[in-house]
Amino acid sequence: MQDDGYYSESAATFGDRLAGAREAAGLSQEALATRLGVELETLGAWEDDMDEPRANRLQMLAGMLNVSLSWLLTGRGDGPEAPDEGAQEVDYKDLLSEMRVLRAEMLQAAERMGALEKRLKRRLGVSA
Repeated sequence: MQDDGYYSESAATFGDRLAGAREAAGLSQEALATRLGVELETLGAWEDDMDEPRANRLQMLAGMLNVSLSWLLTGRGDGPEAPDEGAQEVDYKDLLSEMRVLRAEMLQAAERMGALEKRLKRRLGVSA
């Protein structure tokens, strides 16, 4: 039971809770939209808080995602556990590592582009 914290009414929107419950249930947006019989764009609008489902769809969502209707609307009641903070730190470390690799690749590409530009200028007889 989640009364405060990550998914609380003050910390998360309906769309945040919907997306969190969908992910906790192991469903993609496409899979949930298909099961609900709605367009992918409709589900996306709900998760982005651009639109809200009607009452009958809210009931279906709560049942399919194994959360209480109250939790889905307010963050109070039965819902998934908040994401593990430790897991997020590991993700951040992975992101930093990936960024370092990407930065090195970008520097190599910039050096290659500079060399190609010099060659082209020489061929065209353009001065630097």
